[in-house]
Amino acid sequence: MWPEACKAITTIINEGYAPFLIGTPADDIEANWLAMRRHVHWYGEGGIASLAISGIDMALWDIRGKVAGKPLYELLGGLKHERLPANASAHVNKKGEAACVAEVVGFFEAGFRSTKLGFAKKGESDIGGNPETDVHFVKELRAALGDDAEILIDIGNGVRWDVATAIDVANRMGEYRIGWYEEPLYYTDDAGYRELAASTDVRIASGEREFTETGYRRQMEFVQAVEVYGIDPARVEGITGFRKADALATQYGKTINAHAWSTAITTAASLHLSLASPNAEIFEFKPFPVVVQDELVAEKLWHRDGWAYPIEAPGLGIDVQEDVVRRIAE
Repeated sequence: MWPEACKAITTIINEGYAPFLIGTPADDIEANWLAMRRHVHWYGEGGIASLAISGIDMALWDIRGKVAGKPLYELLGGLKHERLPANASAHVNKKGEAACVAEVVGFFEAGFRSTKLGFAKKGESDIGGNPETDVHFVKELRAALGDDAEILIDIGNGVRWDVATAIDVANRMGEYRIGWYEEPLYYTDDAGYRELAASTDVRIASGEREFTETGYRRQMEFVQAVEVYGIDPARVEGITGFRKADALATQYGKTINAHAWSTAITTAASLHLSLASPNAEIFEFKPFPVVVQDELVAEKLWHRDGWAYPIEAPGLGIDVQEDVVRRIAE
């Protein structure tokens, strides 16, 4: 998302990892993953170094699956779900409440069975700017969608609330049966999250800004306030890192939600991982067209009748279009 970060990541890959990875067996994924982590020990417990590990690790798992002629989920122990409800994951950014409500209604009319809505994002909406406005939006959305539609609220890092406000909004939105309430506080505000969890019955979600197994372990063992953990294989040191975080979720009885929103490559990895995890409930799709989802791979990854189904082709099951990569880069 940031050009300066992309430059740093490519430097780490080309000048840091490549000299010792080239020539090693691609199938020795765990050893390669550990070698990368050890190499960046002085500057890489998370952040840019973890993003670089993630890209290589996902590629290595893709290679393993293609060589074996098996889809990734089979390499991960097989399906735990035959399908997952498709979630329309979007930012609330249209002008005026009515337009924002109408857009979400359209997601369900298009077949989605769930929605996750990010507040305080770029655009013309003032959702996320005022607790009264935010609660009223959820009220109107529930009225428009009816009782059965699943609404998940992602307060977003553009919002700056204190703990008392976060608690108040959680309980008021809870009256409209939201499925979870994501990151209303900065993700490292441990004391705040403990107070929030003790003061509401609404499920608390967080985690998509974690980068390492260590970070997830800290939250689950020490903070003990979050019930739903967002995990992004493009951030959490790849498929290997995702599996380690997911194993912790199994150990501590937590729900996981793959943060699959960025590119089709991440979406493919996240879909295999979600369907192979006993802890996943839904699967997120971008409900509007973007190049990195629609054109980056040969066949768009999309729901069928409101469900996310397995990808059956070997490896990640995608064919990256190199001409599109070059066009984006230029």
